[in-house]
Amino acid sequence: MPGGRHLFPLVLLTLLRGLCHGREPSPGAVTCGSVLKLLNTRHSVRLHSHEVKYGSGSGQQSVTGVEASDDANSYWRIRGKSDGSCQRGTPVKCGQAIRLTHVNTGKNLHTHHFPSPLSNNQEVSAFGDDGKGDDLDIWIVQCSGTYWERDDAVRFKHVGTEVFLSITGEQYGHPIRGQREVHGMPAANHHNYWKAMEGVFIKPSMDPAKHDEL
Repeated sequence: MPGGRHLFPLVLLTLLRGLCHGREPSPGAVTCGSVLKLLNTRHSVRLHSHEVKYGSGSGQQSVTGVEASDDANSYWRIRGKSDGSCQRGTPVKCGQAIRLTHVNTGKNLHTHHFPSPLSNNQEVSAFGDDGKGDDLDIWIVQCSGTYWERDDAVRFKHVGTEVFLSITGEQYGHPIRGQREVHGMPAANHHNYWKAMEGVFIKPSMDPAKHDEL
């Protein structure tokens, strides 16, 4: 066929462009510096913390799940494993190490080898001051694509102890009646899927030198 020898390279180029485009972040990618709420998709509660300490275990600031969507204590900021490792506006990749910093108290989502008070799984707390904590604040984002998309249900696996951020439905009494226990579980299951919900999302940028303002 006349010109047929030119057709194959053209088709190949089109396919390659399509594959490359698939690796680019979409406008719905979760980005470094974004402030958001996280919904446990199994139990329909949002990840929450407050200035209430555990009465057992570590005695650190407690982390719970709440049903209310408008609670100001459910906002978390996406940060890198270390300062400067997750520049503002950079899309978070699946498999990336992050920290989640509680906006109102400045403490990081944390877990360690203490039993959780209700289920006897692994305690999850909020730890540190003004975003500064330790190596037990680091979590891996587990998702199926290249980037963490807002519509995706993702898991958070703890680097130091290899548990998954989970909720299984146990409820607290006084003084945080009705709030759910958040804990770490060793197995990946339907109790440890989370989805990005309300928040302020920084515009994705492939250029780390660009800093989009709120």
